[in-house]
Amino acid sequence: MSSHVNPEVRPTPAVAAAVVHQGRVLMVQRRNPPNAGMLALPGGRVEPGEPLLEAALRELHEETGIIADSERVLTAIDQFQHDDQGCLLSHFVIVVVTCRWVGGAAVAGDDANQIHWLDATQVSSEASLCASARRIATNLLADTKRR
Repeated sequence: MSSHVNPEVRPTPAVAAAVVHQGRVLMVQRRNPPNAGMLALPGGRVEPGEPLLEAALRELHEETGIIADSERVLTAIDQFQHDDQGCLLSHFVIVVVTCRWVGGAAVAGDDANQIHWLDATQVSSEASLCASARRIATNLLADTKRR
């Protein structure tokens, strides 16, 4: 499939919150694109004037009800969506922020249909987990074991 750039599509800044608690990483089943129906890290668009670390905490709370402290920027990933002809529909630049769970019981809200806490075995085997979330979760859980 050849990729055609739509000059009207601009990269959109977004964040994802990477939370590991009790040896499991938090995932949400996304209601909306990108990755609708897939398991992914909770997150969404950065609001104008909003610092990245604050945006990650806000999105985490809106989607899951969880309260956390932001720790650091872990990585950034490009998320492209194309139509059947290969034309670019959207481009999100997602900044992944590690967050430390402080409190709250995870309940799906906002863009999340369901909440899942996945251990390392589930991360490696869950078919509905999007590829970028699988890579990030695998690395996070491995880092947690080494500590």
